[in-house]
Amino acid sequence: MSFLLIGCLLFGGSHLFSILFPRWRDRLNSGLGEMPWKMLYSAVSLLGLVLMVYGFSQNRSGPATAELLYHPWDGSVHLVKLLTLLAFIFIGASHGRGYLKLWLRNPMSIGILLWSGGHLLVNGQRSDVWLFGTFFLVSLADILSSELRGKRPDYVPRLRSDVIAVAVGMVLYVVFLLGFHPYVLNIPVIG
Repeated sequence: MSFLLIGCLLFGGSHLFSILFPRWRDRLNSGLGEMPWKMLYSAVSLLGLVLMVYGFSQNRSGPATAELLYHPWDGSVHLVKLLTLLAFIFIGASHGRGYLKLWLRNPMSIGILLWSGGHLLVNGQRSDVWLFGTFFLVSLADILSSELRGKRPDYVPRLRSDVIAVAVGMVLYVVFLLGFHPYVLNIPVIG
């Protein structure tokens, strides 16, 4: 569990520091220089992510699998599938200039919030709560911070971007549902 916890602290901590303390972040950025700051931030985040994945994979077998904090409620599997589909579409919308991005204002973080929140509904093991809870907290903090700062996208929307976002989101959803989850993670989600 220690690799997972260290990874969550590094990844979540670096992101929360950047989100919650923008003045300190900007001071570090100007003190170190933009490129060294970005390299340091990226290195800490990447190391955290790698440790999270490694630690999580270690906890998927052995005695750590018995550390159940709560039982998922019946029917949550269907809800998480819907939330994950929406999450992929919203993440796809974050890269374009469509109506979805204009309406959601922060589609990447909303997508990650839906994905991680959905996974928290169906996974009650301690390692799942640490992994998905980290993503949930970071995305929630980013959404709230953006709203409080009044951060809004400003452009003329194009329907084409929304069509692409929906298509990309659906394709990614099917790839993850039928390929990544059962064959890479060894966790079938259809059945």
